[in-house]
Amino acid sequence: MVGDGHRAACKPLRAAQDEAGVPPGVWKGRGLAAVGLKAGDVVTERQAELLLGEGRHPDADRIERELLEEGESPAKARRATVLGRPMEHNKSPKTDKAKERTPWLAMDLVFRAPATAHIAWALGDDETRRVLELCQDIARDKTLAWFEDSVAEIRWRSGGKIRKPIRDGLIVAVFRHYESRAAESKPLLHDHAVVSIRARRPDDQGTWGNLSADSLMTHIVAPDTLYLLYFMEEVSARLGWAWEPREVTPGRRPVMEIAGIDQRLIGWQSTRRQQIEDALPVLTARYEERHGHTPGERASYALACQAADQTRPPKRTELRSLTELRKRWRTSAIRAYGADVVDRLAERARAAAAAVWARVRPVVNIALAAVDVVAVVYVMRGAFKRHHLLAEARRHLAYVLRGRLHQPGLDEQIVQTVVDDYTRPVGRGLKMTADLRALYPRDTEDQAVLRPLTRKRSAPQYERARLAADALATRVHATRRAERLSSRTRPRAVAVPAASRSHPRPFHSDREAGRVLEQETGVDTVEQTRRTLEAAAAKLQDGIRERAVAHGPRPQPAPATAPPPHTQQPGTQHTPGRTTGGVA
Repeated sequence: MVGDGHRAACKPLRAAQDEAGVPPGVWKGRGLAAVGLKAGDVVTERQAELLLGEGRHPDADRIERELLEEGESPAKARRATVLGRPMEHNKSPKTDKAKERTPWLAMDLVFRAPATAHIAWALGDDETRRVLELCQDIARDKTLAWFEDSVAEIRWRSGGKIRKPIRDGLIVAVFRHYESRAAESKPLLHDHAVVSIRARRPDDQGTWGNLSADSLMTHIVAPDTLYLLYFMEEVSARLGWAWEPREVTPGRRPVMEIAGIDQRLIGWQSTRRQQIEDALPVLTARYEERHGHTPGERASYALACQAADQTRPPKRTELRSLTELRKRWRTSAIRAYGADVVDRLAERARAAAAAVWARVRPVVNIALAAVDVVAVVYVMRGAFKRHHLLAEARRHLAYVLRGRLHQPGLDEQIVQTVVDDYTRPVGRGLKMTADLRALYPRDTEDQAVLRPLTRKRSAPQYERARLAADALATRVHATRRAERLSSRTRPRAVAVPAASRSHPRPFHSDREAGRVLEQETGVDTVEQTRRTLEAAAAKLQDGIRERAVAHGPRPQPAPATAPPPHTQQPGTQHTPGRTTGGVA
């Protein structure tokens, strides 16, 4: 509530926040009406202590006082202010494993913008700073609203057997911080959204219970990607800037950054990340020595968290206001890279945006996006669930659109196309995996090229995923070219590798489907796939001529105009069968 600073016990909260240079917290969420609060109200110390510290009504003091005046006993008056199960239940000797239970009353969701947004916010003028803070507010509130509608569940009964959507919404206290915990203060615009675990059940009595913890933690990546997508769109709409991918670690997922921001400023801002990267090789070497192999995706993430904990500096005792912090940041950046880099930051971002929009056409084709999403998720995870596809679909939209607005529900359409056309159920529960018979045609030459892409163990996982997705996209482009050159009349939206059966249909406003991804990886694989397609087409033509010679004067059906030898014949397309598995 006071940033990373310390507060004396006798100092009021508001005075401590002013001294620390952080704004007061505000309440958010549609569940506020149930406890007599409104969105935008300031979070007082007593309200946070009651709701987030004791699981009681934020106005419990008044309610308890009125009940005592009406003659109720102190125990009943206190119980009337408790939302759901009292904390004392965890300390009862009748509770199983009472000593091991720790009351959980809230969870902290951190909304953090990309590194270049922090740089523009810290070094830009006041107008740019205010616009970026507004973009942060809008993206955060939209993501919390989606979290309420699509993720939040309430549980009750033994073991949480009954789970249903919450009745009203979430109760969230949002606190904004301006700097990181690095040894030297660096800009880091981020919000802590403290979500209360207490929520009302969807019953007639409106009783209170606890949110499902596993539902919140399982779906944490999907809202993270949604927040970044919303933030990118707001920044592009209000400032006219574009976004481009930046590879932080070779072979790993790129991150989206504002185009035109000097990359050296990212190193100046990310001193905390450099501390983690310096400690990570030692932990990785110990892991390889202990297990005999390099760490995978999950193990690498766990090692990064361990490195972050080991290098975490203590909280600072010196507190500064935002105005003083911005002056220090600007002086530090000018001293390191010169006034020209800092003063022309916004100008260069606008010029770079014009170059991005001239090079990248922000058009989304649902069929191609579905192939890209399922290829990446399949290689990364093998078996997956719907929320994994949803997170990857939002990453795909962020990459393709580069900050342009996306049609509401487009991410769900991509996921539904994947589930309907390219997945099959596996194991128990709601897990599924890629249906390779639908993704790969019944063509031995194509399978010989495409299938080893998912088995190249020497390459990092994400690099293999991109190779598979790029190779499939190349085959789709070749199929579409063959269809355009044929004499048949084809619909504008062509699925992969045949007509998609998912609904609703892809939307297009132009004649041709736009490119989905810039080909950044897998050049050799793409060229090998093209040569394979040429060989397959030539082999098919030779077979037609041989049958004509063998059968003599028997007339042979042939297309009016033969396609070029480097394209695939439309007749060799494989239409995948509709799968019955997956998630509705």
